[in-house]
Amino acid sequence: MTASWTWEYGCYEAKTERLVEALCTLGNGRFATRGAAPETVAGPVHYPATYAAGCYNRLTSHVAGQQVDNEDTVNLPNWTALRYRCIADGGLAGDWLTPDDPGMLHYKVVLDLRQGTLTRHMLFQDGQGRRLGVTHVRIVHMGDPFLAAQRTTFRAYGWSGLVEVESGLDGAVTNAGVDRYSGLDGHHLTDHRTGFAPHGLAWVACRTTSSRIDIALAARTVTRPGAPVVTSRTAAGTVQTFRLPVAPRRSATVVKTAALYTSLDRPAGDLVERAIEHASQAPGFPVLLATQHSAWERLWEEGELSVSGEKGRILRLHLFHVLQTLSPHTAELDVGVPARGLHGEAYRGHVFWDELFVIPYITLHFPEVARALLMYRHRRLPVARDAARRAGQSGAMFPWQSGSSGQEESQALHLNPRSGRWLPDHSHLQHHVGSAIALNVCRYDRATGDTGFLHGPGAELLLEIAAFWVGAAVYDPERKRYRIRGVLGPDEYHDAYPDATNPGIDDNAYTNVMAAWVIQQGLELLDELPPARRTELTGSLALDRAALEHWEEVSRRLYVPFHRGVISQFEGYGDLAELDWAAYRAQYGDIRRLDRILEAEGDTVNRYQASKQADVVMLGYLFRPVELYGLFARLGYRLDEAVWRATVAYYLPRTSHGSTLSSLVHGWVLARQKNPDAWKYCEEALLGDVTDIQGGTTGEGIHLGAMAGTLDLAERGVTGLETGPAGLYVDPVPLREIEPVSFTLCHRGHRGVRIRLLPGRLGIAVPESLEGPVNLVLPGEQAVVAAAGDEHWFRLPSD
Repeated sequence: MTASWTWEYGCYEAKTERLVEALCTLGNGRFATRGAAPETVAGPVHYPATYAAGCYNRLTSHVAGQQVDNEDTVNLPNWTALRYRCIADGGLAGDWLTPDDPGMLHYKVVLDLRQGTLTRHMLFQDGQGRRLGVTHVRIVHMGDPFLAAQRTTFRAYGWSGLVEVESGLDGAVTNAGVDRYSGLDGHHLTDHRTGFAPHGLAWVACRTTSSRIDIALAARTVTRPGAPVVTSRTAAGTVQTFRLPVAPRRSATVVKTAALYTSLDRPAGDLVERAIEHASQAPGFPVLLATQHSAWERLWEEGELSVSGEKGRILRLHLFHVLQTLSPHTAELDVGVPARGLHGEAYRGHVFWDELFVIPYITLHFPEVARALLMYRHRRLPVARDAARRAGQSGAMFPWQSGSSGQEESQALHLNPRSGRWLPDHSHLQHHVGSAIALNVCRYDRATGDTGFLHGPGAELLLEIAAFWVGAAVYDPERKRYRIRGVLGPDEYHDAYPDATNPGIDDNAYTNVMAAWVIQQGLELLDELPPARRTELTGSLALDRAALEHWEEVSRRLYVPFHRGVISQFEGYGDLAELDWAAYRAQYGDIRRLDRILEAEGDTVNRYQASKQADVVMLGYLFRPVELYGLFARLGYRLDEAVWRATVAYYLPRTSHGSTLSSLVHGWVLARQKNPDAWKYCEEALLGDVTDIQGGTTGEGIHLGAMAGTLDLAERGVTGLETGPAGLYVDPVPLREIEPVSFTLCHRGHRGVRIRLLPGRLGIAVPESLEGPVNLVLPGEQAVVAAAGDEHWFRLPSD
């Protein structure tokens, strides 16, 4: 085990324990368990929790005089629960021991990324002076997506006696992992049943209150042969109690192997029976460890990304959490990209636009998973069509926050923790999420050449989203342009004009440019579809020649506002007041959530030229400069390097970076501009979760988009890599802090294509394949690389 493959915490600090729990989460793409110590219970310091992908439930709460409905990812019964205490020969029992016990002398947590294990070492001295060493080793099995296991070893130092151990299954859990949601109902589980079975088996069954998802959890607890056990039940759980002899040279071990099933699993069956059978037939812990290691070894091979030093270690941690949330097992599920992974309850486990930052990496390494994530959107296309119709629009209007059904899950109210006030939430007006879906459809096609998907579900997604934008665009005869009004851009701060009674702003530049691009892509796709498929889709969308001509016109005539020689974030942005940034930083220090600060002062961020995160600048993240200039030229606007640089420079000091995605985007864009400040922002993106840069948010769940985005930065960003039918396009960006870099990727049927970037040189090797050679396009050079496994090296132009 090398330091580059481990993540360690050498001491216990209550104030950071929830961060440790989130970053030490173990998962397999189907379910995940937070890295809480098994001795602990939910409270201000600890939050043990397990979440299954796609398992949501809806509850109604009464908040601020209103009835609020929220759909949440559900905290499932706790399989890890295990507590213990020392009993001397005379029968005197000590206190139950936990990391919060004042007698804890040593504490160390080791997350082994290579093998997918979490090990916790503790040494206690109880009130009677007895020293007890405790080591927990936990896995959530990547090979068998229904299994998890935990081995606990007890060692006595200087005394002999018994350790009393209670192994529990706790179904009396609630959703209570986010403090600002404390006013909302979190009781998602009901109809609890419990029981025991032979061979140390205990089980708990329950179901969600409204979605009626059944859950069954069974666990086999094994100690020394013949150890007596006392069983008992609570209202929603089970307890098995053991008394195990320990001595200085005689340790005791408890192994707990759990099987988790839900009614979302297929094929259907008796969940309790299946869970009991699976747990009872699971192999012993050594075999589970070995097969866990093998499963992770295969994943690391397919998802390989190598960067040296501490930066590489952090990237490996990011990759570990991406793979635990979205593994090959995810390809079998009907789930999207949860913004906070399967690591906590922030954002209620909802799916936003984070797939825009996640799918590029996933597509290059696990294309089957990327396809499944796009199919999650396609299955919810009928709901998106209905949402558009209810809004008086055509096409498909996808929700800003999605859960199980695909309906809009954005909350009606949100709490400002600074003021304690519940405020209206208008984030559902971020219709640009549809453009993110369309972009991912096109990216997936270019990387994989999966024509079956593009001409089938992909075409329906792309064209329905394009139809929505065409319908949303209203002609303004004064400007002789089409306008899109009443939306929110990626910025999220500006949800209305100052003193306006209606929410939304007009002509968000990012929204309009992306809408034009989506419509253009839809038209181009229609031209390349087989005649029968084209006729089918134009018929379903009622697209005759006049309608297609209208699409073409809208795609070329959408309005993009400018002011002071730069692109305006939205119409009227340049008329807003300037904020005294220095004064607010001096007064508050951290002003990432400037919107909350101003609201608590009785003011509103809507009055100021202040953005939460990249908005206009997002365009430079998604498109290379030449592509971006072409988009604006097609719209009839002149955008060149000088105007674009001025635009980036204008918004950078006016952005509070209140989202972990903001530093990633700005770092990427500045790197493309060879700006010396680029690494400052890239490094902030890299450290965002591991240092909990937002002050407590990571403990509520990691930021999956930012983590995956840093992987993409190290691969596509630094190499300037783009994929397409013409081959691999590479135009490296000088970001020496993360060079050298090497990784493998999948490209249009080729698996395991290796890219290595060294200062001034690029290496590529294409494994033997029936797909034939790969075309490589470098600045000023083209080459054909044979599929023979040999590595070819190319000189790169100097800066």
